[in-house]
Amino acid sequence: MKLVFLHGPPACGKYTIGRELAALADCELYHNHLVVDEVLRSHAFGSPGFVAERDRRWREFLGAAAQQPDRRVIFTFNPESSVPQTFIDWLFGDLVRSGAVLHSVALTLTEAGIEARLGSAQRQQFKKLTDLALYRRLRATGAFATPVIPRTELSLDTETQQPPVLARQIARHFRLA
Repeated sequence: MKLVFLHGPPACGKYTIGRELAALADCELYHNHLVVDEVLRSHAFGSPGFVAERDRRWREFLGAAAQQPDRRVIFTFNPESSVPQTFIDWLFGDLVRSGAVLHSVALTLTEAGIEARLGSAQRQQFKKLTDLALYRRLRATGAFATPVIPRTELSLDTETQQPPVLARQIARHFRLA
């Protein structure tokens, strides 16, 4: 499996760019909220049950995909403190050792850009963070400082470039298209 790991703060465009890249490079989009929204039906966000179930589902899906050498997956991810560092260590360690090729892409956006995009209609179709006051409280308490992503091969500013352009840059950089 080739895994394109798109990571960045809330509202930086992970889903939108992931969708563009999936269409351009014939990849499967494994959007973070496919799992998060499903697990929220049974567990409160950040609760021990939520963390364990989300982790189990992520590992199960990605572990199975890693066994398929021709599979190409885009995984969107927002580093935030309810995700244990052990998941990231597994992703960049055990999953890669099992045969996955992991391409790490950081998507960046200024704080002003994040705040301007938080309430967008697209974000509201999922159970994404849309509350500006809550975002500011979480940011102030360091909720987005962990887990630490061990390596990034490509960093792209989503404020100055449009999603189709960024998707083409990612595809070209990793020879996906």
